[in-house]
Parts: sequence; structure tokens; C-alpha cells
Amino acid sequence: MENNRFFPEIHGNFGFGCMRLPLIGEEVDTSEFTRMVDLFLDQGFNYFDTAHGYLGGRSETALRTCLTSRYNRNNYILTNKLTGNFFKTEEDIRPLFQEQLDACGVEHFDFYLMHAQNRNNYEHFRECRAYETAFRLKEEGKVRHVGISFHDSPEMLERILTDYPQIEIVQIQFNYLDYENPNVQSRAVYEVLARHNKPVLIMEPVKGGTLAELPEAAQAVFDGLQGGGSASYALRFAAGFPQVCVVLSGMSNMQQTEDNTGVMKDFRPLDEREREAVKQVRDIYMEQNSIPCTACRYCVDGCPQQILIPDLFHAMNMKRVFKDWHQEDRYKELTAENGRASACIRCGQCEGACPQHLPIRELLVKVAEVFEKE
Repeated sequence: MENNRFFPEIHGNFGFGCMRLPLIGEEVDTSEFTRMVDLFLDQGFNYFDTAHGYLGGRSETALRTCLTSRYNRNNYILTNKLTGNFFKTEEDIRPLFQEQLDACGVEHFDFYLMHAQNRNNYEHFRECRAYETAFRLKEEGKVRHVGISFHDSPEMLERILTDYPQIEIVQIQFNYLDYENPNVQSRAVYEVLARHNKPVLIMEPVKGGTLAELPEAAQAVFDGLQGGGSASYALRFAAGFPQVCVVLSGMSNMQQTEDNTGVMKDFRPLDEREREAVKQVRDIYMEQNSIPCTACRYCVDGCPQQILIPDLFHAMNMKRVFKDWHQEDRYKELTAENGRASACIRCGQCEGACPQHLPIRELLVKVAEVFEKE
């Protein structure tokens, strides 16, 4: 495996996203995560990605337990992010940054990203001089590289890169289902980064697992290729673009880690026949009328009705796309101690937090129509 062509300290082009770690109840299964970390490193990869809010802070502390306390600092690359709802003023940022270092058990971050940048939070970052603080942390050696993660339009990205040309890397959502999606605009956003010659980090290459669980007709297309699982085509699609530095996968069990590292260790771009199959799968999937939720769960934390929105959407998709009628019982389990879809008070908090820009309030009405017939 060759070192990364953009950053030689990164091994390969595949990274471990730590937002969907294995859980026992609400706690990280550190035994399973340790095995996954060891396999990932044994396969030659070394890039890990987290954020302060992932799993309610448990992602950072799990990395300290399973990675940073067990390996020398030069054996891994660690990325963390500055999230807007954890600071109110410029003076809050450095104490928060130190809290992140302590939680992860390190003295510096290799990459530090301004988290989930969009038109709604960008001015908050500017007013608090968050970018300037991050650049100073780099000068002090506490951060090696400064970048952003981004969820918005090409025009907004152009503005940010013009305001802060020092940005070294940009993380975007990118997969074959969102490539031409007018809500996400993956292709157009990528093209802005290519014009600015910025290395690209890819998140959601399998769209929160959506592209690993395909409708029967779509799965048949890939089965006909006889060349790997459905997730492997999604990973290879994303990694095949020239500006892509690292493709992240939010792996949550050992099997996913084995499968994904196997695909990416001997990475090869899609050939013409495979690219055509991907287009067919995308067309089939778009005809299914499924909810394109990635289960990032940003919508859940602030919901005043405690509605488990991604879980209800998953139940809806499973019933609508895969004809899984067991989802009636699943819906009852999900809403036994949490809000039903019909409990939505239409406050809109969820839609403001959604990176997919989904009309969540209207979708919840449809979920209620399907599962709450009584």
C-alpha cells in the first residue's frame, strides 16, 4: 500500500469514521472496537475521524481507550472537529479544544476541521474567530492541518474558500446516490474543490449503510458483475475521483471492518462496466421512493418530543422498499418510550440540523399515516 499522495503521513486512501461505533446499550463496546482498530491498523491504514458530539462524547473516549492509549502517536492519524453548538464566544474555543485533546488522550490533532459548515452556522464561526483560532493552534503545533467539513451549496463553499484560502482540506458527503442529488449537490461541490485544488475527504460513501442494503432489483445488477458486495462498489466509486484524499467509512462491527479494508487495501477504480452498473443501480433506487436519511442523528438531540427520527425513517424504508412487514412491530418498539411520528410539533429544529436538507416534518406525517392507522 502506497502512502497518500496528498499527505504522505496518511497510509492509503481509507479512513475509520468513528460516528457509528459498536454499542452495548448506549455504551461503546470497547472490546469489539479494539479488535476493529487492531485489524484496521494491521491492514496498513492509519486515519481515524471523530468529533466532540459523536455518540455523546463517547467516540472520543473510546478512541482513547482502544487506540491512543495502546499505540505510539506516530502509528495513527487523528482528526477531530470544532462543532458550533459547543462554543458561544471566541474565549470558549481553546478550553473546548483542550477538552477534546484530553478526551482523546493526545497532545495534538493531525487534522482539525470546522464542523458541518453551512450558511446557518458560518457567521457564528466567523464572529467567534474560530478559523483564526484554528490557524493559531496550527502555528503552535497543536494542530497539523486545518480544514472544514461541509454541508451546503457550491456557492457557499466558494465563499468559504475565498474567505479562508488557508484551508488545507475539505470533507464532503459524496456517493453515487447523491452525485446528482439537487439537495446535496455532491458533484457540483466536488467540482468547486477541484478548481481550488483542495484535497477531499469523503464522508457517507455508503450513505449511512443505505448503499449496502439495496432493493432486490438493484442488488441483482451488482450480483451480475460477480465482483464484490454492494458496499464495495460504493466505496470504489467515491475513491476513484482524482481529488479524493481519504474515503471514510463509519464501521460498526468487525465484519464491516474486514470487508471494507479488504476492498480498499487493494483498491482499484471502477471500470466502464462497473460504472454503468452503478448508474443502473442509482436509477433503480431512485424509483423506490425511499427516504434518503443517513442516520447521522443530528436531528435527534434537540427534538423536544424525543422522536427517534432516523429509526422511524429506517422502518419506513424497510417496509416501503423491502416489503418488510415486521416493521409494524419495530415501530411499536421504537415509540414505546419515545415520541411517535404524530407527536411532532413542527418546530423545525430537526430540519435545521439535517445535512441532507430533508423535509422531516412532512416525512413524519407520512410515517404516521403508514404506522399509525388506528
